[in-house]
Amino acid sequence: MKIADLIAWFEEWANPAWQESWDNCGWQIEPGVLQEQARVLVCLTPTLAVMEEAIVYQKAGISVNLIFAHHPLIFNPPKSLCSGNPIAEMARLAFTHNIGIYTAHTNFDQVQDGTADVLAQILELEQVSPIVPTQAGLGYGRVGVLQPALVLQDLLTKIQSRLNPPSLIVSPTADLQQKIDKVAVLGGSGASFISAVVKTGAQVYLTSDCKFHQFQESRDRGLILVDAGHYATERPACDRLVHKFRNLNLDWVQLSQQDEDFRLFIR
Repeated sequence: MKIADLIAWFEEWANPAWQESWDNCGWQIEPGVLQEQARVLVCLTPTLAVMEEAIVYQKAGISVNLIFAHHPLIFNPPKSLCSGNPIAEMARLAFTHNIGIYTAHTNFDQVQDGTADVLAQILELEQVSPIVPTQAGLGYGRVGVLQPALVLQDLLTKIQSRLNPPSLIVSPTADLQQKIDKVAVLGGSGASFISAVVKTGAQVYLTSDCKFHQFQESRDRGLILVDAGHYATERPACDRLVHKFRNLNLDWVQLSQQDEDFRLFIR
């Protein structure tokens, strides 16, 4: 499959027109690779480490020509591209080694098998629906039912074992034996959806990047907030995307091994 055909397939599923106004989905750098057979490295965040990984594959005889990322490389238009600047270096290496960089962000968040949907599947939620619907069958986050219900301690253990985050931050609660049967999930920074989650009747909300007072707000509103970290809550959807691409019989596709969490917890 040519890169142009792969992108056309993807955009029919997760249209970049669905992105938020502040977002930057779609091509970040396209150095003339559209008609090449797609050899894709999938990652959460397009960094120099991921670019260097793609180049190592090229040197080993695997002609990687597309980095497919969830997070945009460029959020705001740069005013200059100078040597030593990470975006400038990414652009230089992309054109030098003929590697395109494509991003699917808030459009990918909304779709079936996107970031939130994969989290719901990992926790085996049933009767799933979006926290905030955006259009027919699409929306941000997912809320669903645990069948059978789990006590909070067992749900936290399940989250820890399935997502393997470096740590979990949880709202203070006196009862880890509380029965939980309704859970909301949203990969990445989801604290702004707390009010919407409360309206769903969910008892637990799994997301990331929550601030001190957002934990206070959740506790005061009877919602158990669980912060598993940005990387742990979104990386699984990247792995799922690799499997979807493999089903298209691409020449080569792999999940990056150089994706980074950007956070180290010292205990």
